[in-house]
Order: sequence, then C-alpha cells, then structure tokens
Amino acid sequence: MTKSDFVLGGVAAMGAVLFTNPIDVVKTRMQLQGELASRGTYVKPYRHLPQAMLQIARNDGLLALEKGLAPALCYQFLLNSIRLSVYSNALELGYLQNKDGSISFYRGMFFGALGGCTGTLLASPFYMIKAQQHAQAVQSIAVGFQHKHTSMLDALQQIYRKSGVPGFWRGAFASMNRTLVASSVQIGSFPKAKSMLKDNGWVTHPVLLSFCAGLTSGTLVSLANSPFDVVTTRMYNQPVDENGRGLVYRGVVDCFTKILRTEGLHGMYKGFWPIYLRSAPHTTLVFVFFDKLLYFRDSYIFPQHTN
Repeated sequence: MTKSDFVLGGVAAMGAVLFTNPIDVVKTRMQLQGELASRGTYVKPYRHLPQAMLQIARNDGLLALEKGLAPALCYQFLLNSIRLSVYSNALELGYLQNKDGSISFYRGMFFGALGGCTGTLLASPFYMIKAQQHAQAVQSIAVGFQHKHTSMLDALQQIYRKSGVPGFWRGAFASMNRTLVASSVQIGSFPKAKSMLKDNGWVTHPVLLSFCAGLTSGTLVSLANSPFDVVTTRMYNQPVDENGRGLVYRGVVDCFTKILRTEGLHGMYKGFWPIYLRSAPHTTLVFVFFDKLLYFRDSYIFPQHTN
C-alpha cells in the first residue's frame, strides 16, 4: 500500500460526498421516520427525494441539506483511502486475477470486504456523528431520536463525556456488516462490469466506461445493502443510557428482528430510492475521481512512479 494511493483514494471519496451528502441526509431521515411503527400509522414528513429536499430547505434552511458534512468527509476519507488502496494494490500485485488474466469476482469481493471492514472500524465514530447530525431537524419535520450536537467537535465531546472511548464504537458491528456487503459487491462488481463493457465493445471511452461500470456496481450495492443500511442508521441514532447501552436495540439481530416484526419487509427498505440515487452516483464519482487522480499522479507528478 503506497502513501499516494492511500491519500488519493480518500480524496476521491471526499470529492464524491460533496455532491451526494444532501441525498444522504434525506436517506437517513426516511429510514428513521415511523421507527418501529406499523405501516400507515404514522405521519410521513418525507415521501420521496425531491419532496423531502424541498421540505428540509423550507423548514430548516438550504444549508440543512449539508448537515453532517464534516464527519461525512472524515468518514469517507478514512474508509475509502484504506478500501481503495487495498483494492488497487491487490489488483497491481495480481491477487485479483485468474490464471487466464481475467478479474476474479470472488477475489474482488474478498479484498473489497477486507479493506472496507478495516476502514469502517477505524472510521466508525465519524459515521455515528454523521448519522446523528443528518437526523437533526426542527421539531415540525423531526424524525427519530434528536441528538443535540452543535458541531462535529461538540459531538465528539458529548459522546466521550457520556460513554467514554467505547462510546465512539457503539454500533460499529452493524456498520461493519453494512460495509462488508457494500464493499464486496461494489469492488467485486466494478472491475467485472468494466471488463464486460470494454470486452464486448459496448463502451470504449475511458471516462464513460468508468461511469457505466460504476452505475452498474452502484445499482447492485443498493439492492443488497439497503436492509443493512437501515439497521446501521437505527443503531447509531438510538438514545443510550448512562452506561452507553442502546435504549431501543440491544444489538444488530435485535434491531433486524424488531424492524421486521413491527414494520415488515417494507421497513428494511425504507429510504431505498435515496440509497440508490446516492449509491450509484457516489460509486461512479469515487471511481472516476480515483482513476483521474491516479492518471494525474502517474503522468504529471511522478511520471516514473511505480507501486
């Protein structure tokens, strides 16, 4: 793993989140509305993505669509710098190739999961703060438990005062499950889709090829990852007692069980469209930015660079 790959992977993801954070805000709120309530028995302030964004802008101001941006940037840098560096080096060292030179889907999934879970564990505190800040809203459109953070630094201080260092990793297991699925599907499917599109002559332009492969990968990620995403949001946003234990969900299995029992399968796919509309462009932008940053580094900064 080279230092430049580590940095470029994180910067690529930060560039992507600048565009997708407002969708992530809506996704979080849709996942929290009607928490543990039967379908049709609660008010839905957020019905679909355009309406939700307009609702937030009208009631909480336009800047509310960028709530949680600071922890989101920190989270994406740590997660993706590790995840993409592991993937890039595994690819260059030949760990992803079959004997015939083709990319192995299962090896791609393994290294995607390895890098993703490592990055998620280290970045878990930032994801927690991101989710809690995304949920913060004025009373008229508030959903889920409302944490009163004034900034990322304030959130770090509050969590530490209440739960100590272990409090920063509450819900990390749920987040790792989410990333295990997302990373393995995303990084396992991206090179496969790229190879298929290129080998069949369907797409030849480099940027368009990365875009189409990222779009395909993002679609698969959304379908596989939505239930894990909902559980992660609920686990991170729930209130805790004086010992830092969740007051609503005891753990990942308990969370899955309660959602299915009270909200049904529909509850596991709350916020699916924002997840999709965020995941597809986010995946696309990360890989496009990463490809271009690697090209810029190798062509202009370190022309003789080798990993």
